[in-house]
Amino acid sequence: MNEVVITVRGEHETRVLPERAVVHLSIATEGPERGAVVERIAALTEPVRDDLIARKEAGGVEQWTSRQASVWSERPWSPEGKRLAVVHHASVEFTATFTDFAALSWWAGEVAEREGVQLGGIDWQLTPETRATVEREVATDAVAVAVSRAAAYAAALGLETVTPLELADVGLLSHDGGREAAPAGMMLKAARSFAADAAGGPALRFQPDEITVSSAVEARFSAR
Repeated sequence: MNEVVITVRGEHETRVLPERAVVHLSIATEGPERGAVVERIAALTEPVRDDLIARKEAGGVEQWTSRQASVWSERPWSPEGKRLAVVHHASVEFTATFTDFAALSWWAGEVAEREGVQLGGIDWQLTPETRATVEREVATDAVAVAVSRAAAYAAALGLETVTPLELADVGLLSHDGGREAAPAGMMLKAARSFAADAAGGPALRFQPDEITVSSAVEARFSAR
């Protein structure tokens, strides 16, 4: 039998427990007097800021940021269609990266009870070092799947020698006939979530979803 060209795809994925939790939190207040609103937002944010500073020094928080207070005004409409008195608003947004999930549970439960505080989502993440290592391992396994699949096809045709010709992420392998490329091949899916089961007291028990890291490659082989 003459040389046969075999084109295959190899995929692999793994799931890894997150190492970081990036919490999004906002504090807001409103009132009829702009000066009083500005003073109130400062009073509400100061203890949260002090708490995060202390937790970072203790090592439970890797980093945190806060935006300068946003202040704006509006004149709402009544149900009867009349303009009401001016209402002034102020808000501050915080982002904190926790590495201690137990500390996160207690902190979230406590801070959520404070006036004006609203917890947003939580982004579960890997460290850059872990992500790079896992992505490399998954890509290696995806290539192994492609090689094994090509060898199986060749064996089914009674061929013994399989030689790699091309290897690429999905969509980057050269295609004949102008076929449209498929989406790219390395993916990392991290859940963004909030809410947890009550665990007594002010604490919340967080159960982070595993992070899925997947890779897909396309490969072309010659078989004889």
